[in-house]
Amino acid sequence: MIRLCIDKDLDAMLRIINDSAAAYKGHIPDDCYHQPYMSRDELSSEIASGIVFCGYEHQGHLVAIMGIQDKGPVVLIRHAYTRTDRRRQGLGSRLLTYLLDQTDKPVLVGTWRDATWAIQFYQKHGFQLASDELKDTLLEKYWSIPERQVETSVVLMSGTYQQELASG
Repeated sequence: MIRLCIDKDLDAMLRIINDSAAAYKGHIPDDCYHQPYMSRDELSSEIASGIVFCGYEHQGHLVAIMGIQDKGPVVLIRHAYTRTDRRRQGLGSRLLTYLLDQTDKPVLVGTWRDATWAIQFYQKHGFQLASDELKDTLLEKYWSIPERQVETSVVLMSGTYQQELASG
């Protein structure tokens, strides 16, 4: 079942994030990888910045989470993680479809350039990679991330964003 995450879910959300983010080790720059991958204060700050998390609950336990953040003309998909023992069961796809159904705005996703599995996941759902130049512009405009992360990230765009670029 998909549901809105609430304050009492913070510990479960952190366990999911930090378990799942272990996949980044050896794939993202060493200076960007650390354990825990996200602290409680960082997660609380992300929520305070406007990220709304939904989670997939199975037998009373969260097993996957994904956030959405309204940035005016676009929405961002943020922090999509599934517990490692629950991967490849379609949970991320269900969460993404649910969140996409919540908006009629263009959707952007940022991820690490070397997280090829994440890029392929979003491409499977119709997202397309932005050019390096457009990626830098989008990351600067809609995200608050360190320059090193900008250098080593990509942005994927929904079909509606592509259409707006073509017509605008």
